[in-house]
Amino acid sequence: MSFDFNTKIIEEFRANRGQVGAPFEGARLLLLTTTGARSGDRHTVPLGYLPDGGAQVLVIASANGAPRHPAWYHNLLANPVVTVEDGIFTYEAQATALEGEERAAAWARAVEADPGWADYQARTSRVIPVISLKGIDGGPPPGRSFGEALRMIHDAFRRELTLIRKEVAASGPGLGAQLRVNCLTLCQGLHVHHTHEDAGLFPAVSAQHPELAEVMDRLRAEHERVAVLLERLQEVVSAPSADPAEALAEVERLAEEVERHLDYEEEQLIPLLDPA
Repeated sequence: MSFDFNTKIIEEFRANRGQVGAPFEGARLLLLTTTGARSGDRHTVPLGYLPDGGAQVLVIASANGAPRHPAWYHNLLANPVVTVEDGIFTYEAQATALEGEERAAAWARAVEADPGWADYQARTSRVIPVISLKGIDGGPPPGRSFGEALRMIHDAFRRELTLIRKEVAASGPGLGAQLRVNCLTLCQGLHVHHTHEDAGLFPAVSAQHPELAEVMDRLRAEHERVAVLLERLQEVVSAPSADPAEALAEVERLAEEVERHLDYEEEQLIPLLDPA
């Protein structure tokens, strides 16, 4: 991609919290900032990414099938601590080029999800690298306040639900391996978030605000309902012959319950976490 084109995408991405128009409308996109291997200058590029469990995401150094690896790939080999912007969070990550069976499995998922990756590989004799980006210190940092941090986490789940809805609806006759990973990554993330709230945030709020007993009981009950829906979605997408229509129905049920829960939690808790 040209410098001017990249600049426009980067500006649009940052102005719209990760949302961009054509040709990347609805795509999974992040901004990767590396440190120049020779210059030491900071360079930012927009890249498509693949979820790969809660701890990391993957990017691919395709350079549209060019004969040489892109500059950003050489940069991260020299300086593997990079900055990732996903539209909601900005965080430091450790970049690692996958090798062997791990790289082959990730590449196979990518090609199944988008045959364009195979087209890029066919254009070049080099083996296109697949890179893991793993958040340092446990991942994205919190917001400037507890309430802002909660809303940011919620917005990340809202966006992921929107993406998965679209991906499952467009999946065709079967669920590919990468789409299964996307769904399972979402399930894992929601489970971890709710577990942390049940163990930390909710007891703290209950102790300080006993008058909110009914609110906290409702939030805990909603966590239990979401857990049932997460378990069901994981069962459906993990089946060898997963039915996309059944998966979409489960995603819709989960999304409806989660969105209602997030809205209520923000309405009740953010004024307490960030008092005027």
